[in-house]
Amino acid sequence: QVQLVESGGGLVQAGGSLRLACAASGSFRSINDMGWYRQAPGKQRELVAVITSGAYTNYADPVKDRFTISRDNAKNTVYLQMNSLKPEDTAVYICNAKYTTALYGLLGVWGQGTLVTVSS
Repeated sequence: QVQLVESGGGLVQAGGSLRLACAASGSFRSINDMGWYRQAPGKQRELVAVITSGAYTNYADPVKDRFTISRDNAKNTVYLQMNSLKPEDTAVYICNAKYTTALYGLLGVWGQGTLVTVSS
């Protein structure tokens, strides 16, 4: 079983920056895709960015050119560098990972989320 622990959320003024981190731990054969999602109050969860084990990245249109996803495979950690933050980026940011195990094959896990608040 894999656990994800996020860190780095907080309160920032519009135009500021934050860096989120999500570390995976537990028993697994490999970590595949890792990604960040977000959920604002009253809205559905949406994809922010995803990165494959080979470092291929994909971003949601609202965050392109402002956010950068990266990963450290040696540390099983994914990062989200968020620049030029806007009030509409306010949400709980939730990490997701897909991983493989010898017994069950490909599985997925969610983190508990970290709150990002951008003030105007």
